[in-house]
Formats: sequence, structure tokens, C-alpha cells
Amino acid sequence: MLKKLNGTGLLIHHWDTDGICSAQLLLKHLGNKNIKNQTPHIGNYFLTEEEINHCSQHDFVIIADMALPEENILKIAKNSKVIIFDHHIQKEIKNIVHHNPVAKGADPNLYPSTSWIINKYLNKPINLFAILGIIGDHEHRIKNNKTFQKIISDFCQKTNLTFEDLLKMVYLLDSNYKIGDKKEVEKTPHILLRIDDASEILNNKQWNRNLTLLTNEIETLLKKPAREINDNIVLKKIDTPYNIISTITRKIAWETGKHTVVINTGFFTDKNQIYVRSNINLEPMIKKGVSLGFKAGGKKEVLGAIVPKDKTDFFVEEILNFLQNNRGV
Repeated sequence: MLKKLNGTGLLIHHWDTDGICSAQLLLKHLGNKNIKNQTPHIGNYFLTEEEINHCSQHDFVIIADMALPEENILKIAKNSKVIIFDHHIQKEIKNIVHHNPVAKGADPNLYPSTSWIINKYLNKPINLFAILGIIGDHEHRIKNNKTFQKIISDFCQKTNLTFEDLLKMVYLLDSNYKIGDKKEVEKTPHILLRIDDASEILNNKQWNRNLTLLTNEIETLLKKPAREINDNIVLKKIDTPYNIISTITRKIAWETGKHTVVINTGFFTDKNQIYVRSNINLEPMIKKGVSLGFKAGGKKEVLGAIVPKDKTDFFVEEILNFLQNNRGV
């Protein structure tokens, strides 16, 4: 189907490792197609009117690892053929090519990343970029998934890489979006198209400098105390210009084993970032956020939202009430 696409194309992908690796796989497969790639403004899980208008200049638009609002997709589809590859919780959008097994009811544990879905769709052998997307979204937790623990272990043995090598590559690739370097994010899939060896990722000087800066910032923020809402919920407020809220949330949640809610007041001037990790299904709160007019998305165990500053306390209270009233896994 992808090989039959004609005209000019635009590939919109998430800014994290899964999105970047998904873009690499698609760009490599499309080869001689006239296609450009871009991400939304980092931190936005939606497209601006300007970005939607830009899409209309292309004959086809491929969206990878971005659970964009349905209204965004339908506007794009008025002028361009739309193809979606994703693994997030979302409603299947009719009348376009929407390749997301999770949206169709499949077990998310079988589809841990968009890179894995794309690689299977393209019928490609297991490779570095399909694997990095998985580790990017799950880190050490993927070892609890017996199927993929074996797949990754076999891949490491075959390539003489360790799991820690793969994790370091994820941190390096993610460093560009976390410092807010959109241009470097958009260059990275093309850099990955040219690499011959994983060491070229591990030894990238610019990405290593980014990582050092971010590591220091994360360590500083984690040292500041969080608020214990009860014996099962942690709330933490941070103020940082770096897009590291998901990393902070993940580290707290995985270290404490508790529902974790993090608010970042420093990334946007007029809005706050809210990020939640839990062991209960957060889909009702994702839908609640959307119904309230907020930009919200995520997966079963993750909620990310961008909320006006004057609405933040209200939505956080809604989240805390939900977590307190839904203690089951």
C-alpha cells in the first residue's frame, strides 16, 4: 500500500525514540518517494491550524506514533490521503487507513511500540530500530513481558549489544526533544538512515552533551520532595524548561510503585504539563480530559495532558479523585 503512494508526502511523527525509529523505518521503506518529515511543536499532542494547512499541501500524510485529535485527522483528510500507524489508546478513525491493532481491541502487550507495528506491517526482520522503539516506551519494564524479553535478549546476543547499550541509545535519541531541539529531532531519522553501526549513536558527541545536561537537571528535580497524597499516590510539582516530565514521572512511579502525578509549570508560558503513571486503566481520565477541551492522550497506564494554568488544579483534583476511587489493577 505504501509503495503505491503518489505525489508529495509528509510524515508526522512523535519526537521520542519510538516516533523517530518509526520514521526511520518508514523513510527507508519509502525510499524514492518525495516525502518530508516533521514533528508537531514539542509538547503539543495536536496540530496547530498552520500545521494542518501545511499538511493540505501534500498528496498524502503519514502519522506515526502520534495520537492526534480526531478533528485534526479529519481536517487533513479533506485534502490529503491519511495513513496512521500507532499503538496508543484511541478510537479507530473510519474512512482513512488507520493501522493500530490496539485501537481495534488487540492486547497492548503484543504491540509495545509503533516501531514494532510498522516493522511487522512492512514484514521486515527484527532490527535495531524496531527494538529501540520498544525500549524507548518501556525501558526495564519490558523485561516483565516474557515474549519481548526473549526477543530483545536474542537480539542482544546476536548483535553483541547489552540491554544497557540499547537503553543508553534511547536516552541519547530522546535528549533532543527533551532539550527542545525540534530541528535535531527532525534530522535524526535521516541520521539513522545513514548509520552503519550502533556505536555511531552511542558516540554522538552532541547527543552525549545533551544527555549530561539533562541528567543533572533530572537528578536535581528528583531530590526535591514530592507530596504523599496517601499511601498509594504521589504528587510532584516541577518547574523546568526541559521536556522531561515523562522521565520524572516514570522514575518516581517505578521507584515507589505508586500512582504518580507530575505537574510541570515551566515548559509553556500559559499552560501546564500534567503527566500520570498508574497500574490502573487511565483511559477514562484521558477521555475526561478531552471532553473538558484539554489536549490529552496516552496509553492504558499513562496520561499526558496540556492544561491552561487556571484549570490545572481542577483537573489534577479530578485525577486524584479517580485514582483514590479506582484502586484495582
